[in-house]
Amino acid sequence: MEDNNEHPEQQPTLANVEKLPGVVAIIPAYNEELVIGSVVLKVLQVVERVIVVDDGSTDLTADVSRFAGADVIRLAENTGKAHALLAGLNRARELGYTTAVTLDGDAQHKAWDIPVVVQPVLDGKADLVIGSRFLIKTNGVPAHRRVGQKTLDLFTTISSQHPCTDSQSGFRALSQKALKNLDFTSYGYGIESDMITHFIERGLVIAEVPITVRYNVPQSHKKNFLSHGLGVLASIIHLISYKRPLLAFGIPGFVIFILGLVASSYAFTEYYVTTKFPFAASMVSVALLILGMLLVIAGLILNALVVIVAKNRVAENGIIK
Repeated sequence: MEDNNEHPEQQPTLANVEKLPGVVAIIPAYNEELVIGSVVLKVLQVVERVIVVDDGSTDLTADVSRFAGADVIRLAENTGKAHALLAGLNRARELGYTTAVTLDGDAQHKAWDIPVVVQPVLDGKADLVIGSRFLIKTNGVPAHRRVGQKTLDLFTTISSQHPCTDSQSGFRALSQKALKNLDFTSYGYGIESDMITHFIERGLVIAEVPITVRYNVPQSHKKNFLSHGLGVLASIIHLISYKRPLLAFGIPGFVIFILGLVASSYAFTEYYVTTKFPFAASMVSVALLILGMLLVIAGLILNALVVIVAKNRVAENGIIK
């Protein structure tokens, strides 16, 4: 059954969408034999070529995709979304495409939104365009998803220093410059946040456009929502600690050091008033002070190393433009 997230009179149709020459669609898929055929058929009405990356599926995902008209990259085992998506994007670049669009293989994304997502890239206004579910109020995003997404958006913004309303959206368009800057490491579902942070560091332009989505799709919850969200969050926090150690270690260390000063003040006051040595409070204050100083020092040293490495990388290799 088709969802009714949008007002019927506002819904476009594929009949009104012109085919985009020179645009390739990348669809990572894992055990999506029930819907991947229809997804490929619809997307092929809009773009020149569809590449499905079968991420070690145990069903007929690869066969159905090929029968529907897609080029198929079949991975021997399930490697995670990041590896599958990068494999597809790298194949698109090898084939000479200068514009690529990525979609999920579960039919949540709608083919008629592809021109909207791709247009800023075709106009030369952006290198990465993210289709945001949160720019349209009628999308009906479930409350638990909205809370989780906004949490991940916050940490992604901290990591990349680029505000984003839907950092985890898999509906994206990439320019030729973006396709040339895929030299980063990512794992699992952390690819969306990692891509934003990497592109911002390279000076690429990122934009967002509104898209529509549907949630009543088969197998929409192959992975537990909580474990998925925590996994992505852990990946983002790891990226923050690696890219911005002063933020990850220095600020928490400073806060802990302040708490140590407060605990020390309490212990001193307690001793002054009662003339009894507050052993527990004193030990806690000492531990907090030492831990806080160590974290601040570690943050400063690691931040200096990050700056030095970044300068050396630019001086020796340059930035891919």
